[in-house]
Amino acid sequence: MFRNYLKTAFRTLRKNVGFTVINILGLALGLATCLMIVLYVADELSYDRFNDKANRTYRVNEDLKFGNNNVLYAVAMPPLAQALKTDLPEVEEATRLKAAGGFHAKKGNESILEYGTVYADPSVFNVFTLPMVNGNPATALKEPNTVVITESAAKKYFNSTNAVGKTLAIDNNQLLKVTGVIKDLPKQSHFHFDFFMSMVSWPDSRSGEWLRSDYNTYVVLKPGTDYKLFEKKLAALLKKYSEGQMQTALHVNIADFEKSGSYFRLNLTPLTDIHLHSNRTGELGSNSSAQYVYIFSAIAIFILLIAGINFMNLSTARSANRAREVGVRKVLGSPRKYLIAQFLTESVLVTLAAAVIAFFAVLLLLPLFNQVSGKELVVGSQTLAWLLPALLLIVLVVGFAAGSYPAFFLSAFQPINVLSGKLAGGFKGSWLRSVLVVFQFSISIFLIIGTIVIYNQLNYIQTKNLGYNRNQVLVINNAFELGSHTKTFKNEVKQLHGVVNATLTGYLPTGKNRGTSIFYKEAAADQKTALFPQSWRVDADYINTLGMKISAGRDFSANMPTDSTGLVINETAAKFLGFTNPVNKILYRNMDGNRDHIKAYHIIGVVKDFNFNSLRENISPMIFLMDEDNGNLSVRLNTANLPALIDQIKTKWQGMTQSQFSYSFMDQDFDANYRAEQRTGTISIIFTVLAISIACLGLFGLAAYAAEQRTKEIGIRKVLGASVSAIVNTLSKDFIKLVLISIAITTPLAWYLMNKWLQDFAYRISIQWWVLVLAGAGAVVIAIVTVSFQSVKAALANPINSLKNE
Repeated sequence: MFRNYLKTAFRTLRKNVGFTVINILGLALGLATCLMIVLYVADELSYDRFNDKANRTYRVNEDLKFGNNNVLYAVAMPPLAQALKTDLPEVEEATRLKAAGGFHAKKGNESILEYGTVYADPSVFNVFTLPMVNGNPATALKEPNTVVITESAAKKYFNSTNAVGKTLAIDNNQLLKVTGVIKDLPKQSHFHFDFFMSMVSWPDSRSGEWLRSDYNTYVVLKPGTDYKLFEKKLAALLKKYSEGQMQTALHVNIADFEKSGSYFRLNLTPLTDIHLHSNRTGELGSNSSAQYVYIFSAIAIFILLIAGINFMNLSTARSANRAREVGVRKVLGSPRKYLIAQFLTESVLVTLAAAVIAFFAVLLLLPLFNQVSGKELVVGSQTLAWLLPALLLIVLVVGFAAGSYPAFFLSAFQPINVLSGKLAGGFKGSWLRSVLVVFQFSISIFLIIGTIVIYNQLNYIQTKNLGYNRNQVLVINNAFELGSHTKTFKNEVKQLHGVVNATLTGYLPTGKNRGTSIFYKEAAADQKTALFPQSWRVDADYINTLGMKISAGRDFSANMPTDSTGLVINETAAKFLGFTNPVNKILYRNMDGNRDHIKAYHIIGVVKDFNFNSLRENISPMIFLMDEDNGNLSVRLNTANLPALIDQIKTKWQGMTQSQFSYSFMDQDFDANYRAEQRTGTISIIFTVLAISIACLGLFGLAAYAAEQRTKEIGIRKVLGASVSAIVNTLSKDFIKLVLISIAITTPLAWYLMNKWLQDFAYRISIQWWVLVLAGAGAVVIAIVTVSFQSVKAALANPINSLKNE
């Protein structure tokens, strides 16, 4: 019986080649897009799940509010990990990581800058699954000046993974003994390091300070522990160890500290939530956002719905042509269930053909998708293990859903009505198709509006006046390698033709280096008058080099010794302090965490507000201090021949050090901070075009069917003198009405939802009326062009051909 279904299905599909091709192509395009998004989402959801104890591992965070500042830290206090193991019985293991910032490693005469460096406790191997190829994980990081490296690093520096016992020379001729080699970390990890140095090599790691947070701390809870209940115990632990230090530093206990509106608290983030749900200060790498997973998942569902609706629409549209076939089969005794099985077989067969094409299309297009999305997705054996069953499930669901209406609708016909030309229920089929077309174009219009809003917001971010000039600023990332020669190097670079100015500091608006200090309005250092701003150490050329503007007072001067206790504050800090004229006002700085050790500073100037955080956040208070910080050298350039000038700067560098010359451009660093949004915009545009293409493919098929059904009517109208434009208008107006209904339904919904998305940005566009009009007009034009092709073709046909049988 099933063989007969297949034979009949193939015969029917061959008989209607045009509609079969449209159905298969539309479904294949939808399925291929859906599969690529599924691969993307699956990859995003898989982060850190390679760890054996992933479901019991948590990162300990600190939330701090003090004065004006409200900061969410991904780091915690130096002694916290040990206190957790000692005091709380629910803890199985705890470990710390501290990003080292990078070092230069020697390979022969070559000095290579490595950024993937971190200090780690020996217990790191008991928390994370880091398979060791060589060495003993129990002892590998117990001694000072030891390091565990990845296989890639071992091959790079020792040409072999058998590197245990060998030494690696780094900065200042320090020697690190290799005590272990681990497998390279999977891409799906929230941190990526090649060099794990022993924590005991870092003297600060033994600090007992509880009012400072700079260690990424992880805890493994014993099986069966409710982490939410465990989290509630952290407040008592924090109070036990920090109360005395707070009393010394601020002369206040925790209760009074919190009464003033300030607080510092500990909480947990599940390891598997870090990649998508954490964007705190002190992250070990750039995380993604669950928002993008939701957006792309919705797009995948929308596109699959559009493709499925196409299939259903064309199937119901063709159903009337098969009514006589159904009538004859019923007269010959075919039961209804066999008719239903026949139509469902045809539907699943088309979906299966589309799925096969979609699968090979994904294999072909995946490298291009990786390029756009920044992923490294592959379809390997592990992926196939779940992808093929998922694809089969989609085939069955789409096939049965798309084939269900024509199957049950047609099989319900009464033979006598069908064979006599009376098709009861035709109106219902037409009504359903209209609803489905409206739904299709509603999705398409929503995607058009969403894409325009995302593009405009990204363009706004990239062109917004940030309060500084990021263009043509060369940033030499490792100026600290010059040691005592940094100032000499800076002065020599400033003399080069094409160099406007240069500044030595590691604190840049586009960088990750940040620092805070406590300032008070009064010498009594009352926490009620406290300001907890970003405080950056800069030199006298900083503000000028970065193109910032002084709105009151003056800039720092290298010729004024008193500027060593001078401050330049931003406008937001001035507002917070309540100063109408801040210049010459005194602020008192807490020097070492002890309230009794304060130093007076005088405000010499106010700089216009500039954006140094993400544009998702408002500008916060900022204070500049003139102090030495040799982290980076930023050079303002003004030349048409950048390569030649960079070569001159590199020559100066090589004359002072053998270290690698490492640089970037500030505008590129800025763009990198918004790469996720840029990729989202690009992918959204691509998927919107695909969704509209699929919708148009279906509309094209429906228009062709409508023209075919009304061939005789068109012939009569032409004989009676109707013009081509009048016939095109007659055939097109019903479809245009449906698109207009889609516009009316979707426009307010899209406006509301995209405004919700924009709320995540502190600096954002407003959705202009023309965006909504453009999306609607675009949908109407696309529909008219699609339908008109078939309408014009029908209108130009010779009426004799359609009326010769009458």
